[in-house]
Amino acid sequence: MSDPQNTQSFETDSELDTSQQLQAGTTLVERYTIQGIIGIGGMSAVYQARDMHFPNVTKNVAVKEMVNRALDPVVRSTIVRNFEREANLLASLEHRAIPRIYDYFTLNERSYLVIEFVSGSDLEELVNNTNEFIEEERLVRWAIELCDVLSYLHNHKPESIIFRDMKPSNVMINAQDHVVLVDFGIAKPFQAGKRGTMIGTEGYSPPEQYRGEASPQADIYALGATLHHAITRRDPRLEPPFSFHERPILQHNPNVSSLLVKVIEKALEYQPEDRFQTAEDMKSALMGVAHETGMLPHIAASLSQAVRVSEAIQPIWSFKCEDEIRGSPVYTNGAVYVGCYDNNLYALDAHDGEFLWKYPTEGGIVSKPAFFDESVYFGSEDHRLHAVYLRNGRVNWTYYTKGPVRSSPFIAEGHIFIGSDDRFLHAVNATTGRPAWRADAGSPVRSTPIIANELVYFGSEAGDFYCLDFTGAIKWRFKAKRAVTSSAVVSKGTVYVGSVDSTIYALDAKTGWVIWRFRLSKPTISTPFMNDNLLFTGSVDGAIYCIDTNTSKEVWRYSTEHQVTGSPIILKDSLYCGSVDGCFYCLEFRTGRLRWKYQTEGPITGTPVAWEDVIAIGSTDHRIYAFAV
Repeated sequence: MSDPQNTQSFETDSELDTSQQLQAGTTLVERYTIQGIIGIGGMSAVYQARDMHFPNVTKNVAVKEMVNRALDPVVRSTIVRNFEREANLLASLEHRAIPRIYDYFTLNERSYLVIEFVSGSDLEELVNNTNEFIEEERLVRWAIELCDVLSYLHNHKPESIIFRDMKPSNVMINAQDHVVLVDFGIAKPFQAGKRGTMIGTEGYSPPEQYRGEASPQADIYALGATLHHAITRRDPRLEPPFSFHERPILQHNPNVSSLLVKVIEKALEYQPEDRFQTAEDMKSALMGVAHETGMLPHIAASLSQAVRVSEAIQPIWSFKCEDEIRGSPVYTNGAVYVGCYDNNLYALDAHDGEFLWKYPTEGGIVSKPAFFDESVYFGSEDHRLHAVYLRNGRVNWTYYTKGPVRSSPFIAEGHIFIGSDDRFLHAVNATTGRPAWRADAGSPVRSTPIIANELVYFGSEAGDFYCLDFTGAIKWRFKAKRAVTSSAVVSKGTVYVGSVDSTIYALDAKTGWVIWRFRLSKPTISTPFMNDNLLFTGSVDGAIYCIDTNTSKEVWRYSTEHQVTGSPIILKDSLYCGSVDGCFYCLEFRTGRLRWKYQTEGPITGTPVAWEDVIAIGSTDHRIYAFAV
């Protein structure tokens, strides 16, 4: 088993031949690069891998591999069908506590399931890796969350789903301390009165499951067994089956409230009709425990942070492009403009998302467009800066560089300032497209230049941060330890910029001297956003930060479930920001409290745009979404 702080567990029955394991560096279907083994068992193994479809961010996935050794062709095909059934089952589920499925495929005798990677530890590891009992409030909250996901499965349409293998090793506790249910290999639709093969895990499965009968009450029993194990630290697999009454909870852990003991004991009743009849009933009983013991306010506050998909917020419109949207949309004069990796710049009606026109380039577009004098300007990976008429999407002029243009343009004094991977910052006449000058940065320029007080500020991939005058001459240069992909913001004589060296720098705008540094736990390529004396930014560590620029102290941070590579913006009293976890977040900007979040179907790597009472964001699921706020 790998590092318990960064694992996703799948338990199987026996050992797989280690000589058949995939080696680190192996790439499957030219997309998923294996990084290491997570878990291994009978006919399957689980690996951590990187999805190389997203080269600019590190998107980790879990790859479950099933090796089919059956010689009988009928048995072989049955095994493959069962594996595909698990994939199709997961694809039909949408719940915050169930990993998302991304892909599945078969290569020779091996089948692969690619699912969401969950960073954290499973409940069994948490129990085994400490000598202390898990505190009751924490366990009650997890139990409520597990009841919620079981209720979702049991009430699934068109068919109820029985998980059939609830146990501590199948309950992940993610980095935000919320539960995620993993390993749906034996979950199946429920058919009343129908028997099947005895399947599950000895010690956790109820008596009727040994007879091949599985129902919602079977999952409730297994949840009771899981809670009994967690709170007593006694593994039921090492005890006679169905003997929980011989191991009273208070005998092993006298600090547990009698109210919680009663709930667990009811879930563990031998006869199904004596247990809670639904997961909702058990959840209500647990909420009662929380209320009576005074834990409810803390638990309710924590549960509100677990919401993945908001039912209260839905897009007022969305538009689907032909490939991923990795960059940021912009708005002007009633239209939204966004670049796409289908090589097109799209113009959409801001009111309803209706298509207006698209302009084709010869490369992917991650550059955020800018406007000047009836034209829209943007860079493309086809090595060009494009100027296109707003009214009809026809080309005005193009300007060639010697490398992909991933920087976004900044317009000032009738000129376009933009960086290129050819290592130059280019100043181009906005009307004619003719070069005014270019400055050699020594390495690719992917940050967007910012202009303040007739000075130009930008960073390079070598870690140099430059201040130039309007002739292209260097006024000063600051050296970070790693790349400066983030764009800067200038406020009250100070330049704020982040670096891949995991630092936010505050620099004197005139001299480049360091005023203060703020250390993040991981790199940042997010562009800071300023509001009064507060600076907001994202990080690869998955957090959105609020920093007081007067004191250089953290005010708050909010943790998402993956990297934050785009930039936050503020509209009214809310902060909006996307994450590589695919969620679009709305936070109260002064406290960092979650107001809502909306789940898209792909990582969000760009920055939102706001106009009037509408905010829009692009996603790598090929869509741009607009919300009324």
